[in-house]
Amino acid sequence: MNAAIRGVTRVADSKNLQVLGFERGWDGLITNTFKRLTPRNVGGIIQWGGTILHTLRCPAFEKTEGVEQAAENLKLNNIDGLIVIGGDGSFRGALDLSRESDALMIGVPATIDNDVFGTDETIGFDTAVNTAVTSIDKIRDTAISHERIFIVEVMGRKRGFLALEVGLSVGAEVILIPENVCKTSEVVKTIKENSRRGKKAGIIVAAEGVGDIGKTAREIESKTGSEVRVSILGYAQRGGSPTARSRLLASLFAEKAVNLFCEKQGNKLVGLQQGAIGSIDLRETCEKRKPLDLRLLDLAETLAT
Repeated sequence: MNAAIRGVTRVADSKNLQVLGFERGWDGLITNTFKRLTPRNVGGIIQWGGTILHTLRCPAFEKTEGVEQAAENLKLNNIDGLIVIGGDGSFRGALDLSRESDALMIGVPATIDNDVFGTDETIGFDTAVNTAVTSIDKIRDTAISHERIFIVEVMGRKRGFLALEVGLSVGAEVILIPENVCKTSEVVKTIKENSRRGKKAGIIVAAEGVGDIGKTAREIESKTGSEVRVSILGYAQRGGSPTARSRLLASLFAEKAVNLFCEKQGNKLVGLQQGAIGSIDLRETCEKRKPLDLRLLDLAETLAT
């Protein structure tokens, strides 16, 4: 997000536009808490994880009064356009706000879940994938040395984009995602078959949305005789220095967002679409569900034999 904030600020400045950064998301817009952003005070942040503007959930914005107050503060500060950096929840909020404000709403997708319709990839996804891969590579060393099965939980309460790409990238024996319910009996069958082939260790990558992996681990252990350990990567996936890929996307998305504003195009979402930077209607991204390529599960299974 910091790379996107930097990009928006500097591209806007090159077009003689002033930029205000509202702090803590929608809360800052409701309380009218902001800082002026300039090319100088966004210097040196491209390599930082997180966001210098901070973020939090804002229940007040889910109410009509909160949206109306946000719209009033946009008018009070003579805001002509609002660039919203976030995920699908943020974009639904922007769409609600557009009904109360004449300001142009433009969404920039930044979420490690990579579940935003209208973009092949979101800012931060590549960073989170690489963070998880680095950790799991180290866990596999232990798994092989001790001949154990490890279940590694990555983020993804509702969608499995992160778990699927991470699992494929680390050569996981099993990948568990919300979109493809896999019974424990099937996992046990895979582990037994691997053992028959001579594989005494293994990695199972699970999205957090698949349920209680501790219970799954106990069932696998009791039915296979293998030692099973659980590792939850947690919020480490949300932090750290962004990869070059995430920084590049942030910069390109920022440029496109400012250009859309200059063209007076509102209610748009910036995105990567078949290798090119484009945009779609904000309403479309809020109403449609991004498809997950389940064929990658079959590829992962083939490669893990």
